[in-house]
Amino acid sequence: MTSLLETDVDVLNWGDITAALDARGYAVVPGFLSAALCGRLMADYGRHDIYRKTVLMERYRLGSGEYKYWDYPLPAVVQQLRETLYPRLVPIANQWMQALNIDRVFPDTLAQLQRQCAASGQHKPTSLILRYGAGGCIRTSMVRSISRCKLPVS
Repeated sequence: MTSLLETDVDVLNWGDITAALDARGYAVVPGFLSAALCGRLMADYGRHDIYRKTVLMERYRLGSGEYKYWDYPLPAVVQQLRETLYPRLVPIANQWMQALNIDRVFPDTLAQLQRQCAASGQHKPTSLILRYGAGGCIRTSMVRSISRCKLPVS
């Protein structure tokens, strides 16, 4: 597959990313996705045919805005993000599970995780894009409900 990402995930400083995640629960990786790529995701926000569900955040007292769950097939860049980041994030998630004394080990591959999700009855994608009310900021978030891991991209 031709890479749609501006930055090869293998050249990212995963030591710094892990340290930031451990310290703050998030890591900022400037320039990871190009402005053009983010612009394409934002431009598609108004399409209804690529999303399976829209959630109004106010309804659940989550603030002002909404988020939409993509449907299959996922946009190519979203699928590529899932496939390329999962192997890098799973060791971090497993370290957190151990540190929290949670008896859960995430599998090594995204395909294995998806099989676990399917066995638990989760067959729909949980990747989503958010638009917050104040200022109309759009962020994307690749979420696996089984792992509770988000990748916000602004």
